[in-house]
Amino acid sequence: MTGAPASATGGSGATPVRGGKLGTAAVNQASLWNIANILTMIRLLLVPGFVMLLLADGGYDPAWRSFAWAAFAVAMITDLFDGHLARTYNLVTDFGKIADPIADKAIMGAALICLSWLDDLPWWITGVVLFRELGITLMRFWVIRHAVIPASRGGKMKTLAQGTAVGMYVLALTGPLATFRFWVMMVAVVLTVVTGLDYVRQAVVARRKGLAAERVAALEAAVLALDPEHAETVAVAPTTASKVSTAPAVAPTGAAPAVASGASPAIAPAAAAGGASVDAAAVAGGETHPGAVVGDPAEAER
Repeated sequence: MTGAPASATGGSGATPVRGGKLGTAAVNQASLWNIANILTMIRLLLVPGFVMLLLADGGYDPAWRSFAWAAFAVAMITDLFDGHLARTYNLVTDFGKIADPIADKAIMGAALICLSWLDDLPWWITGVVLFRELGITLMRFWVIRHAVIPASRGGKMKTLAQGTAVGMYVLALTGPLATFRFWVMMVAVVLTVVTGLDYVRQAVVARRKGLAAERVAALEAAVLALDPEHAETVAVAPTTASKVSTAPAVAPTGAAPAVASGASPAIAPAAAAGGASVDAAAVAGGETHPGAVVGDPAEAER
């Protein structure tokens, strides 16, 4: 024991719980070299290796294609675990947020382009999948300030179908299996398009709600700045006479006292001069007097 605090010796200062999840202090001190980021980096490094294996010896050697399939399978497996580990053990880092989607798109895009270049897969399928993936990635940045759209069940099915179909195309299959993989790919394409449209719908709705919430917050802030004393009264508009604010009104000099006993408060029409509204508490004996306009500091000072 050195007697120095953990922060001075490079530690986080938090004592990990055996068998438990990492605490917030450990998260804030999370190193770039955690298990989730290491798996992501492995997937990134597998991309060039996968391409070389797939295109080795002209791209039609069954043995090299089998090695390429193994590399692709490892990449897909790491994709399943890195995000789960990061969320479960609070290992989310800025690097992981950026590198994980890049690694996903890189391995899938490389596989599709290479397969189309070898004439194993039609170019239109590659175009549809890449357009969807890149478009959704850009839309995430478009809506991320307002909401984070979680992965749907359809999105997970799409990822599974894409990985299965591309994996079958990487292998040198013939006969009935070659026909079967085509239909698996068609299912993947349909799920790709449907989930992409659904994500666009969710993104547009989330952005509209976010903008509406910002407008309401800005309006409330403006009202509070104008008249802090009546902020609650203005924020919640009364719908019935019973909900009218009981805040005392500032009556003009020489005005009659407030509402007489037994008189019911009522809001009179706007005053002819200036169009100011009359406060309910300023009604006396059935005669209304101009009161302070809610939210108007100039009138409130009178």
